[in-house]
Amino acid sequence: MGAKDKLIDSAIDLMRRYGIAGTGIAQLLDHSGISRRSVYLNFPGGKSELVAEATRAAGEASSALIRTLTAGADLASCIAAYPAMWREAMVASDYSAGCPIVAAALGRAESPEAADVAGETFTEWEDILATRLLAEDVAPETARSLATTIVAAVEGAVVMSLATRSTGPLERTGEQLAELVSQYTGKSAVTS
Repeated sequence: MGAKDKLIDSAIDLMRRYGIAGTGIAQLLDHSGISRRSVYLNFPGGKSELVAEATRAAGEASSALIRTLTAGADLASCIAAYPAMWREAMVASDYSAGCPIVAAALGRAESPEAADVAGETFTEWEDILATRLLAEDVAPETARSLATTIVAAVEGAVVMSLATRSTGPLERTGEQLAELVSQYTGKSAVTS
């Protein structure tokens, strides 16, 4: 892995834990093991450019994962299973690491570009889910609104779960979203 990729990976991890404001160059250097010179060679715009690129990379990875998770079964079943992924990440980090896209959205003062990338990422997630809902014969306007609800509810539930140090909010949100999706698709969630 090259210096640029190490810096991006470190930025993503630090953003998940400390937000953009708490992710400084010194922390990035320490976490990545990369020299200060390499930061500015790879990211001439400094921290702002680096966190924007980290947001983009994290968003692309998450979008690919959402496409994979929603590709097979009906969407209600996918939504019902979704909390397991976040549960693992939260428990593994002892409830200290959340979504880097949320961190970027909240970090507009530090990096407007990263916040813009976060907005584009949330829109992409809505598009992916709306497309899946359309494939299950949900009306276009309802599909878009439901996709927005899913993204907002899951991201909010992740924040609540981190704050309460419990997967309860995420679990309950996943169950309710699966029920909501099944009402529109006519397919009940299959849980295991």
